[in-house]
Amino acid sequence: MKVFIAGASGVLGRRLIRQLTARGHSVVGLVRSAKAESAVRAMGGDPRHADLFDAESLARAADGCDTVVHAATAIPTMQKPAPADWAMNDRIRRKGTRCLTEAAAKIGAKTYLQQSIVWVARSKDESAFDEDSPAVPDPAIQSAIDAETIAREAGSVDGFSVAILRGGYFYDSESAHTRMLADALRKRQMPIIGTGDAGWVMVHTDDAASAFVAVAEQPKKGVWHVVDNELVTVRAFLAEFAARLAARPPRRVPTWLAGWLAGDQAVAYFTRSTRTTNGRLRRDFGWTPRYPTYREGLAQIVAVWNAESSHAAAASASAG
Repeated sequence: MKVFIAGASGVLGRRLIRQLTARGHSVVGLVRSAKAESAVRAMGGDPRHADLFDAESLARAADGCDTVVHAATAIPTMQKPAPADWAMNDRIRRKGTRCLTEAAAKIGAKTYLQQSIVWVARSKDESAFDEDSPAVPDPAIQSAIDAETIAREAGSVDGFSVAILRGGYFYDSESAHTRMLADALRKRQMPIIGTGDAGWVMVHTDDAASAFVAVAEQPKKGVWHVVDNELVTVRAFLAEFAARLAARPPRRVPTWLAGWLAGDQAVAYFTRSTRTTNGRLRRDFGWTPRYPTYREGLAQIVAVWNAESSHAAAASASAG
């Protein structure tokens, strides 16, 4: 299998390259900078320069590939992003998907995988939902819903199989968002908002990548939710993370105060439940997560960070 990955130098893309090449597949990675080129090559991929918003350049870069993966994102990393800060991510979802599916058609790809998010189908009453539940319109995530529609329609017209993989909350040792969360917990600047009873579905990025690999190797048309095995409350997740970081327990703040300090979108993120499972993914592909719950995932992340700190300290002592 020869796979073209948009978003190849990102935290998910790098893992996809490593896992795919380890299983004997060839990987071509979309890059736009020298830094991204080096990252893709270091992971074992073949970097190709192209513009995600130009179908012709994408087709030239992806020529010869039978599988195309859209794993590109531009999620804002600031603590309180404004609506305008999401513009590039929205463009990647809409125009990027349109151009990438056009390129897939031009090169005669057989399979197209689209990254999405599980909360596109989260019900207003926060009850349980699955892959068959309808998408729920929401301005904050409408671009993800649009991207799914664009991909499905392109597959129907151009004859390639479209698989949509909706991820839960990604976390890993490299992600800027995970590191930001850890720093905030250490400083006691990441409180539990309200009761903290909202349920989250998590997935370690290593496991998200393995789900993409499983679907690419056994291509099917459809939608799958990529989450781990256990719903966790926000309160439990933040408390566990703080404990593993040897930080003091998170403070609690009322919802109204959090809204004033961080904005309504941040409050919604920490107080709305997302109740779904990985049942269909496990059934259809025999997939199982390496980190079945947030406990194992957080243990791995903190172990990596501790090892990095030890190596840095040893190098500093040696240099001194």
